[in-house]
Amino acid sequence: MARKKIREYDSKRLLKEHYKRLTGTELGIKSAQITESTDINELVEKEPWLSSEKLVVKPDMLFGKRGKSGLVALNLDLAQVALFVKERLGKEVEVGGCKGPITTFIVEPFVPHKEEFYLNIVSERLGCSLSFSECGGIEIEENWDKVKTIFVPTGVAFTPETCAPLVATLPLEIKEVIEKFIKVIFTLFLDLDFTFLEMNPFTLVEGKPYPLDMRGELDDTATFKNFKKWGNIEFPMPFGRVMSPTEGFIHRLDEKTSASLKFTVLNPKGRIWTMVAGGGASVIYADTVGDLGFASELGNYAEYSGAPNEEEVLQYARVVIDCATADPDGQKRALVIGGGIANFTDVAATFNGIIRALKEKEPKLKAARMHLYVRRGGPNYQRGLAKMRTLGEEIGIPIEVYGPEATMTGICKQAIQCITVAA
Repeated sequence: MARKKIREYDSKRLLKEHYKRLTGTELGIKSAQITESTDINELVEKEPWLSSEKLVVKPDMLFGKRGKSGLVALNLDLAQVALFVKERLGKEVEVGGCKGPITTFIVEPFVPHKEEFYLNIVSERLGCSLSFSECGGIEIEENWDKVKTIFVPTGVAFTPETCAPLVATLPLEIKEVIEKFIKVIFTLFLDLDFTFLEMNPFTLVEGKPYPLDMRGELDDTATFKNFKKWGNIEFPMPFGRVMSPTEGFIHRLDEKTSASLKFTVLNPKGRIWTMVAGGGASVIYADTVGDLGFASELGNYAEYSGAPNEEEVLQYARVVIDCATADPDGQKRALVIGGGIANFTDVAATFNGIIRALKEKEPKLKAARMHLYVRRGGPNYQRGLAKMRTLGEEIGIPIEVYGPEATMTGICKQAIQCITVAA
């Protein structure tokens, strides 16, 4: 499961579209999205309520506490919303220690209300946790003792008895409405493969639930079965992260293959770089370098898995090597080509792509004083390791090659020793 955050606009869009599909009734959500490319006049034609109602505007950038940060404006007309957006669009702000430009806003009707409820659903290994409070809003953390939580195991029906602990203290006149709402939202959560959904708060408008603020995450590995339900969904980068051209290239490559290809630059001037097979293994390698006190020297996070073909591995390895060898400064560098013990990936086949890239980049590798550390196991690993040993002799680059008898943490230690020993 890969939990990917989505914008509030998309969370509400999915909720509105599929609430009607499941219940036959409308959920009165209205929302519009404004970016740099938005034409306000065209938006009003599409969403006429924008010109006739009082509005709320706020950034839709995957960070919370927008109200406490002074980034929410209430009870505005459309002209005031346009001015608010113009003054902030593209401007850098700092939230929670992260800095980045605001590129996307969500605009909604201003909904006067008294009640503020909190609802949170989280997917876990054996089921889902549901939390509810009748004291929602920006002070939810200060009122966390009033939050009630239940756990619903996978495959167990969500009945009134299941929901009872959440709504037990609600007044009778709203208890049934909110219980039904929670049940529908939980059904939608499962049906649309959400992994996280939070409404803080939702309220009642004319006796009907109305989400005011939402956060959502989807399981992006379920895209293949949900592309029609999700529609044109976006998985934005975390706030403060801007994808570099090289990261963008790998991201596009990843989207075109059934394999998994991930690459994130952590420190362009780092002297330890990784090209690791397997999601779990890639985390172990990165964590080990950090645990040994050299996180500041870790150039990247990288992971390839799912049996990519030779051409895909070649393109992937070219990018990693180009970044790892950029701007030589005379100091030694280390590239860890690692992994655990593969279940079905042909180690020799994937190594063919890496070896081709290493041969192409020989001058760069030598200029950067790169040392290679290889550790791998799995189908055909002996043949793959033998090819790596031969490569070292052919291109004259230091390559230390190990099978599954060596530990993953051990070669991380060797890479660190390489860059710390005086030339």
